[in-house]
Amino acid sequence: MKFIVSASVIVLNENDEILLMKGRRGWEMPQGCVEVGETITQAAIREVKEETGIDIELIKFCGLYQNTTRGVCNNIFTGKPIGGTLTTSIESDEVGFFTLEQANEMITWGNFKERIHKALDESTHPILVEFSE
Repeated sequence: MKFIVSASVIVLNENDEILLMKGRRGWEMPQGCVEVGETITQAAIREVKEETGIDIELIKFCGLYQNTTRGVCNNIFTGKPIGGTLTTSIESDEVGFFTLEQANEMITWGNFKERIHKALDESTHPILVEFSE
C-alpha cells in the first residue's frame, strides 16, 4: 500500500472567522497532498494559496490524523492570512471566511469538524488520532 502525506490548515482571520472551501466533499478546510521535494509546511502554505487564493503564515503544528484504511497521514496546522484575495480554483467551487458557528453547520464530511475543534483547542495538542473507515 502507498501512503499519502497531506496537510490541512485551520486559518483564522482577525475576526476569528475560519477559511473554508467548498469542494467535492462539501465545505472543508484547505488541505492537500505533499508533493515530492516539498516539505509538509511548504505543502500546507501552497495548498491554501491554490485552493483559496489566500497567502498564509503558519502559526502552529497541532498534530496528526492517520486514516489506516486509506493510508493517509494528515498533518494539521493553524495559520493566519497575510495577503492574497479570495479566489476559487479547479478544486474549490466556493471560498470564504465564516464564523465557527456557521462552519459547524456547513461541514458535513467525516471527522473534519472534530479536526478543527481539536486544532483550536491547544489543551489537546499534540493531536494523534488513528482511525479506520
